[in-house]
Amino acid sequence: MPIIKPYFIVNASRFASTIASGTGTGATFEIAATAFTDDTGAPATAFPTTYSYYNLYINGMIQTDDTSTVTTAEITIPNGDTLADQTPVFIEFVTT
Repeated sequence: MPIIKPYFIVNASRFASTIASGTGTGATFEIAATAFTDDTGAPATAFPTTYSYYNLYINGMIQTDDTSTVTTAEITIPNGDTLADQTPVFIEFVTT
């Protein structure tokens, strides 16, 4: 019997911004979805409503799950206001 490898379709939507786009301080620091650009460079209007998981990269480093929370309108990064304004922030939403 031949071995059949499973085939999964994986799609991803990526968004880019910087810490300077955020508002608030401490536990309430957040960056609005509209402060991000999408894969095409166009301004984002909202984050996806459905996804399997998301990855957050701050300054190119993947972050652990407890580093943020996300809604369709914003991402909250507690104490993100302590980072340099130019620090890049990337979010990747993955659907399978």
